Amino acid sequence: MTVTLKNGVLDPQGKAIEGALGSLGFSGVGHVRQGKVFDIEVDGADKAKAEADLKDMCEKLLANTVIENYAISLD
Repeated sequence: MTVTLKNGVLDPQGKAIEGALGSLGFSGVGHVRQGKVFDIEVDGADKAKAEADLKDMCEKLLANTVIENYAISLD
């Protein structure tokens, strides 16, 4: 799953990365937003339950839903 800041929420780390890329000579880099990726292995064959459990994990711990969005991808 991927957790990113919602639009409109300040991202100082993304701004620092943007500046550092420019300082390293990478031109044409626009707006940078930083996020986090969680690679979680869930036992079981029931994809619907796995997705529901992952959503619950995000809502309760992994994402601050006031300022962050999350996206779940099952492979």
